[in-house]
Amino acid sequence: MDLHTLPKTTEKGLKRAGRGHGSGRGGHTSGRGSKGQRSRSSVGLFFEGTKFKKSLIKRLPLFRGKGKLKAKKDNSLTVNIKFLNVFKKDEIVNLASLKEKGVIAKDLPEKTKIKILGDGDLGVALKVQLSVSKGAKSKIEKAGGEVILEKVKTVSETPVEKKVEKVTLKIEKPKKTIKKETVKKETKKEN
Repeated sequence: MDLHTLPKTTEKGLKRAGRGHGSGRGGHTSGRGSKGQRSRSSVGLFFEGTKFKKSLIKRLPLFRGKGKLKAKKDNSLTVNIKFLNVFKKDEIVNLASLKEKGVIAKDLPEKTKIKILGDGDLGVALKVQLSVSKGAKSKIEKAGGEVILEKVKTVSETPVEKKVEKVTLKIEKPKKTIKKETVKKETKKEN
């Protein structure tokens, strides 16, 4: 066994600038160079070259309240496939039928998004009209059921009729006017 082949058990800390000679970056300028903005202080994250310009943060629209910096989550309700064994063969599974069978709360609003996840087993062939995960879809089809999703038309898919009215513009050219003086000069030259 050689000492140089042993795995490292400690990590060396970073050299901290301006903390004396013992830090490894001591001395006159402490590794920051001489003069300039970064030698004296660090530059702010949102600094854009001038103090007077409105910063990026101030140009963004204001979003108030708690959790304003958190990403917006898709607040959909998840139901595992094992809870769908309550239904009978060839029944339709949607928001109303889930409320009726007591799988979800009856006071949920109609616009609640529900997603079926693939945890558990399904022993009944059902017609599911909700969004499902890949695992849940395969289990539903394996049990003899099917997933029926109504495709919602997006803005890009709907044809837009454009009515264009043809407008003809008549542009009249201005008539050339000849000054009397130039005509007189030309006649004098001819004589």
